Amino acid sequence: MRRALQGWEAGSGEDGRRGGLGSPSTRGLKEPSYTMALVSADSRIAELLTELHQLIKQTQESSLLLASSVATLIPGPLMWGRTVPASFPTISSQEERSRSEHNLVNIQKTHERMQTENKISPYYRTKLRGLYTTAKADAEAECNILRKALDKIAEIKSLLEERRIAAKIAGLYNDSEPPRKTMRRGVLMTLLQQSAMTLPLWIGKPGDKPPPLCGAIPASGDYVAKPGDKVAARVKAVDGDEQWILAEVVSYSHATNKYEVDDIDEEGKERHTLSRRRIIPLPQWKANPETDPEALFQKEQLVLALYPQTTCFYRALIHTPPQRPQDDYSVLFEDTSYADGYSPPLNVAQRYVVACKEPKKK
Repeated sequence: MRRALQGWEAGSGEDGRRGGLGSPSTRGLKEPSYTMALVSADSRIAELLTELHQLIKQTQESSLLLASSVATLIPGPLMWGRTVPASFPTISSQEERSRSEHNLVNIQKTHERMQTENKISPYYRTKLRGLYTTAKADAEAECNILRKALDKIAEIKSLLEERRIAAKIAGLYNDSEPPRKTMRRGVLMTLLQQSAMTLPLWIGKPGDKPPPLCGAIPASGDYVAKPGDKVAARVKAVDGDEQWILAEVVSYSHATNKYEVDDIDEEGKERHTLSRRRIIPLPQWKANPETDPEALFQKEQLVLALYPQTTCFYRALIHTPPQRPQDDYSVLFEDTSYADGYSPPLNVAQRYVVACKEPKKK
């Protein structure tokens, strides 16, 4: 039976915060130091948004795509008291776009003239060489701008995550304040879906191979997940059975080689201390099926996948790998209630599909 989501109805159970979270050095974090850390993080994020704003101005057809990506980082019209520039999500550079498009049109027209005249004269060769050189330079320049912008977006996301973890460690609510309402199931499912949708797509340079934790590529042997990272964790259930759950890393002890993780479904209520072999880091990049198909799980490969509308991973077979960057996997979950032992195909995002080291059931 799929694990039910517990404790997510508003007002039910304890609040999701635990005292003494984190390492000894962070447990004593004082409010002034914490406030200064937040101000520093906010200032850096504001600087990055300004830099990103300038980069987007230089882009051509990808301007709106970048702006929409940035918009997903900001939960509302205000960012901790700072107003997001009204022009931010609709920036485009018509002049740059027109210049690039004019050059491409010239290339097409030159080829049409050559076909009409049925000859390749030295004039056309020289002209095409110049046009293609310019087009190549324009494409490389835009590519560099886009890479810089993606780096800025990644840094902003990292700072937002560090800010969230710092707030969790410090404890934003004191004993005199009422406990926070626990999160509703629908809100949790929406957050998990957003996390999958905003997982960055790996875009390497020509010849680059996808790195570890891109799509199906596992983490390196010495990799240690950071606090705040989401992982698949193998824990013992109340009935004694073991199951793979979605969890968040709290800390890692190099002395014992063990993780402390919080159950994402019952944050602050159930903490687990687990060895490395019971932890599988989730992908940090989506693999592009069009450029890096080898970084994806293939048809009939055995995996662990997050069952829809739950926070548990179950064994499944890949039914269909993603065909486009925005596509999900189609998987068949092992299920004895069906005659062939597998469920009908269900969609699961790349974010929540990891390798299964257990043997396939016969």
